Amino acid sequence: MRRRALLSAAVAAPAAALLPGCAAGRDDRRGPDGTIRLRFQSLAWQQESVEINKQLVREWNEANPRVRVEYVQGSWDSVHDQLLTAFEGGEAPDVIHDASDDLADFAYGGYLTDLGPLLPRGLRESIPERSWRTATFDGGIHGVPFLQEPRVLIANRKLLEAAGGVRIPTPDDPWSWPEFRAAARKLTRGGTFGVAWPLKEPVSSTLNLSLSAGGRVFHRGTDGKAEIRFGAADRVVPGIVHDQVNTDRSASRGTLGMGGSDTLPGFFAGKYAMVPLGFSYRQQVEQQAPDGFAWTVLPAPAGREGLRQGVSPQTLSVARDCPYPEEAVRFIAFFLRPRNLVRLARGDWMLPTATEALADPALHTERHGWATGTALAGELYPAPAQSVRGYPEWKDKIATPALQEFYSGAIGMEELGTRLVRDGNLVLARYQR
Repeated sequence: MRRRALLSAAVAAPAAALLPGCAAGRDDRRGPDGTIRLRFQSLAWQQESVEINKQLVREWNEANPRVRVEYVQGSWDSVHDQLLTAFEGGEAPDVIHDASDDLADFAYGGYLTDLGPLLPRGLRESIPERSWRTATFDGGIHGVPFLQEPRVLIANRKLLEAAGGVRIPTPDDPWSWPEFRAAARKLTRGGTFGVAWPLKEPVSSTLNLSLSAGGRVFHRGTDGKAEIRFGAADRVVPGIVHDQVNTDRSASRGTLGMGGSDTLPGFFAGKYAMVPLGFSYRQQVEQQAPDGFAWTVLPAPAGREGLRQGVSPQTLSVARDCPYPEEAVRFIAFFLRPRNLVRLARGDWMLPTATEALADPALHTERHGWATGTALAGELYPAPAQSVRGYPEWKDKIATPALQEFYSGAIGMEELGTRLVRDGNLVLARYQR
């Protein structure tokens, strides 16, 4: 999913966050005719997705005139600090769109409703347990995970087919990490790099892909406290990336500081044969590719744990101060009905978590790589740092600069491990006293 910028909490929240929200009492939220009014803050940003979100709100309001939902537009870029300001001011939206890796502080802080006792049985059973774990904190369910995306390799089909001796991987027969490294070497020729790693924000990519090799980094002891370790399995994926950049020269050094979108012009120009990206980037590729540009979607490489990846699904939560949580959950259940969830998934070019929605034929077509993505759905598990308190600080202050220096060749693997573990555990200790 698209990573949110962690801005200072002192930054003023958008005006939408300051509108009357859950702080108002029950009587204040009912109109003279008894109509309940709820506010739903959506983070949809692509035009197609925004239109679908608004249409579903209209359909709800037409079918439920006694419980009116107001659509409020939020932004991924500022959602964490905007919500923090709104929660502390008692003015949060009733229904909150976010991502599971952003919920921990809000859940532990008591800002979100435990949805467990409120969820309809059908909704609870439609989503696999591994997905529910992404939004479970202290035994309570604080969000409904509904959309997720694997990381895939988006490849230039012409370059891939022209390279001699490069096997085309499939979900049933993926590349191993060593095979991926070898393929990138063969694709590197004539001014073209085999792969471009956009690692402006390297932590989630590294941790989530490392699940395939058995890496976890974060481990919990019998006392429930998290501890950072950096063993052999954790070193496989970062080691491959490092060697592609610094030893093989099959990966572009210039893209290490880029975001995913920044690599697309070079990809279209033939500078890179493959780019590891989130599944939803296919929409940008389809919309921006020049006429005649042929591209394909390949599964990420597999390790000892197969194609397993970590993910942080998009979620819908209910603010703890919301005066009508039952009605808010009813709206969420409507919003995430299988037919509606398929519409949302197609609008965001992502995968639904719910089993029935995922089985929809529209998500299994070969066109635009949908079938490759759905084939990976069963391999998506909670991101390793999902419920670790102190993870944002460790990520920003310790892991991001250490990984950036490692991938650029400025430090070696041992120094990387020392900084991640020694400095990282000092950070976690402050949150686990």
